Formats: sequence, structure tokens, C-alpha cells
Amino acid sequence: MKYLIIMQVDPAVLEQLTEEQQRQIGAGHGAFIAAVKESGEFIATQALADPSQSKVVRSSASSGDQPEVTDGPFVESKEFMGGFYLLDVEDEARAVQLARQIPDAVIPGLALELRPVMFADLGEG
Repeated sequence: MKYLIIMQVDPAVLEQLTEEQQRQIGAGHGAFIAAVKESGEFIATQALADPSQSKVVRSSASSGDQPEVTDGPFVESKEFMGGFYLLDVEDEARAVQLARQIPDAVIPGLALELRPVMFADLGEG
């Protein structure tokens, strides 16, 4: 069963981390990636740019048939999706067990959202 573990980031929390804490987070993510690769549960991970670099495409009554493109995130929020892990695990309990190993899980103000994947096309073959 595939699970997406979404890293919810609060920039204010990250700004308050010391350099040592930032290094520990980086090392923790590296160790986590190595462990899930070794277990065969790893599919992919991506870190995303700050939402200020986003473009939003959506329908708009004022633009007729053409979607409207705007800058920035589509919702006002202090948290944003900072990245994700895509894993193939036995069940939800294993996804939770792995998420608890991600360094962000122990930093107050950060969160991990686990969501089962309903459909996937990985572009193979």
C-alpha cells in the first residue's frame, strides 16, 4: 500500500532552529532515506520551494474559458507543504511507524500528514 507522508512546514519554526538543530534534521532525513531504501519501502522524496515561488492555475468567471494564473499559494496559511516521501508499505500502521522516525515529527510546530495513495502512474513502461 502506497502512502504519501507530507511534511508541513512553518517557516517561523524553522527560522528559530539553531545551526546544530538544522544539521541534525538534515542528518536525520538522510538516515531515514537510507533506512527506507534498505527496507525496500522507498519510492521517492522531493523537497519543495517556498510558496512565494508558486503559481496557481484555476478557473475564473472573469477570464472566460481560459484558466487564470496568479502568483503565490492559493490559501493563506502559516504552514505549507515543504516536501514529501512516497513509500510503499504493508499497511497504515507501518506508515505511522515510519513517519515517527522522520526528524520533523519531534519538532514542536512542524507536522507530518499521512495520506494513502488512491491512484498512481509512475510512468514506467
